[in-house]
Amino acid sequence: MSATLLWVVSPSSEVPNSFGFLESVREGNQLLNSQRFSARDRKLIGSSRLKKSRIPRWNTSSLNADLRYSCSTESGLENGGKFSVVSSVVANPAAEIRVSSEQKVYDVVLKQAALVNRQLRSKVNLEVKPDIVLPGTLSLLSEAYDRCGEVCAEYAKTFYLGTLLMTAERRRAIWAIYVWCRRTDELVDGPNASHITPTALDRWEARLEDVFGGRPFDMLDAALSDTVAKFPVDIQPFRDMIEGMRMDLRKSRYINFDELYLYCYYVAGTVGLMSVPVMGIAPESHATTESVYNAALALGIANQLTNILRDVGEDARRGRIYLPQDELAQADLSDEDIFAGKVTDKWRNFMKKQIKRARTFFDEAEKGVTELSSASRWPVWAALLLYRQILDEIEANDYNNFTMRAYVSKPKKILALPVAYTKSLVSPSRSSLVKA
Repeated sequence: MSATLLWVVSPSSEVPNSFGFLESVREGNQLLNSQRFSARDRKLIGSSRLKKSRIPRWNTSSLNADLRYSCSTESGLENGGKFSVVSSVVANPAAEIRVSSEQKVYDVVLKQAALVNRQLRSKVNLEVKPDIVLPGTLSLLSEAYDRCGEVCAEYAKTFYLGTLLMTAERRRAIWAIYVWCRRTDELVDGPNASHITPTALDRWEARLEDVFGGRPFDMLDAALSDTVAKFPVDIQPFRDMIEGMRMDLRKSRYINFDELYLYCYYVAGTVGLMSVPVMGIAPESHATTESVYNAALALGIANQLTNILRDVGEDARRGRIYLPQDELAQADLSDEDIFAGKVTDKWRNFMKKQIKRARTFFDEAEKGVTELSSASRWPVWAALLLYRQILDEIEANDYNNFTMRAYVSKPKKILALPVAYTKSLVSPSRSSLVKA
C-alpha cells in the first residue's frame, strides 16, 4: 500500500529508479549512480552544518518512549483541538492495560506540538535561520533543492504549482520532505520492492540518522539535511514512516480499525507532522499548536483511508487486505468475498460505512488548514479537496473498487483549484480551532 503524501494530488504508480536510493540501501549505502556526492562535497556540507551549532537540535526517542512523554505542564496544551479517541485504554484478557493506537499516535502529536511551543517560549525565531556556508556549498545545495523541485513537479504537479506561492525557503523545504517520503515509499511499493528486506530498511533508517546529523550521503539527502537544520522538524515522524514500511513487509491483514489506524499514521499521518513546522502556522491564528498538528494528522489518515478504499482490488491481487477484519465479519463478508471481487448489497453497505469514516477525518482536517500560514494553504486545500473527491468517484462507480479505479478527472481537478484558492483566503479568525 502506497504511503499517502499529504500533498499528492495525482500520484504516479511508475517511478524510475533515478533517485539512486534502491541500490544504496541494498548495497550498504554504496550509491551506484551519478547523483553520488564526492567525499569533498559531503565534507563541505557536513562542515557547514557543524557551523550551525547554535541551532537547537531536538533529542528524539522511540514511539514507546513517546508514550511516557507528558506535556500537561510543559507545553501548555490542555484539551484544545483534540478529536475524540475511541477506547483509549483497553483491558486485555490477561488483565493488562493496553493503550489504543489512537492514543499512542496522539501522544506523538503532543510531543511534536510541545517541541514547537518550547522553541516559541525560548524566543527562538521559527522562521528560516540564516546559512553559514563554506565556499562551494551553496551551489551544491541549490542544485540539490532544484532536483527535489523537479521530482515534485513531475509526480505531484498540482501541489507543485501551489508550492510556488510559498516563500522560497518553505517551498524548497517542502520539496525536500516530499522527495524523502517518496523515496521511502518506493522502497516497499516501487518496481524494485521485491528486493527490499528488513535489513535494507534498517540501513535506510541509519541513513536518516546521518541526514539529521548533518551527514548527507547524496544530493537529495543534502536538501533534507539542510531543511531540518533550518526548521524545527523532528526525526520521529520520519522514523515512524519507515516503521510503516516494515509493517508492509510483514503484515497483510488488520484485525480491527485500531491496528489499521496505527498503520495509516505510520505511512501517511506522519507526513502532516513533518510538514507543519515548514508550512508554518498563521501569526493571527488563535488555535493551539496541538490542534493544528492534530488536523494535519487527520488529513494524512483520511488520505490513506481513501487510498485503501480506492485500491481494494489492486491490493487483493497482491494478497493484501487493508480493511478491518472484524468489520468485514460484522458485514457478513470474508477475505474470499474480497478476492472474488463481486459487488453485492452487503459490500455496498460495508463501503458506505468505510467512506463515512474517511469523510469524518477529512472534516477534522479541514479545521486545521485555515490555521496554516497564508502562503501554505492553497496547495493543502487543493490536495484535500481532490483526494476527498476520490470517495465521490467510488460511489459513482457503484462501489466497484475491485475492477474499477476511482480517479478525479482532469476537468474536475481544474475546477477544484479556484475553490481551493478561495478557501485559502479565509482568515484563521473564522476557524473552529481556538485556544481553550
